[in-house]
Amino acid sequence: MSETRWNRSSNERSDNSEIQHRRVVIENSHGEKLVGVLHDTGSTETVVICHGFRSSKDRIPMPTIANFFEKAMISSFRFDFAGNGESQGSFEYGGSVVLLYAAKYKDVQTVVNISGRFFLERGIEMRLGKDYLKRIKENGFIDVRNRKGKFEYRVTEESLMDRSGGATFNNKGAAAPNSF
Repeated sequence: MSETRWNRSSNERSDNSEIQHRRVVIENSHGEKLVGVLHDTGSTETVVICHGFRSSKDRIPMPTIANFFEKAMISSFRFDFAGNGESQGSFEYGGSVVLLYAAKYKDVQTVVNISGRFFLERGIEMRLGKDYLKRIKENGFIDVRNRKGKFEYRVTEESLMDRSGGATFNNKGAAAPNSF
């Protein structure tokens, strides 16, 4: 597998005769390097494959899904969100960003979102505790720890809003989504 620095002005490849797997490194707006794998079949369509919560581009089923599209001669791109897998940065609670981008800008035709949340009220409260919104308002963040007490990730009000698609929350923490 070769490494490619993604150049937004030119996304063509020189050899259309075979499928290529290319490691792609993209620098985000925070200066962090995000790492992905482009399964380039030479097609004009590219499917973006997003891993689930605290996962990575290399965990099942991401490569399996990419291979499925490859067999159909459709290019795909699977990547690690910041703070996951090979990507730099710290993990945040805003993993729905690709879906929000695709819904708003319409230049991404197909997104495969693994383990995406659709009923946020119960999941957030279960993971962060009943008074999570109050604690975020008071402290600016919540540090989430595993059962052994080891720090796993930080939830800020901004990352919570990113994850909820800009939803507003009532005093019980229930999300009321805004439209795009």
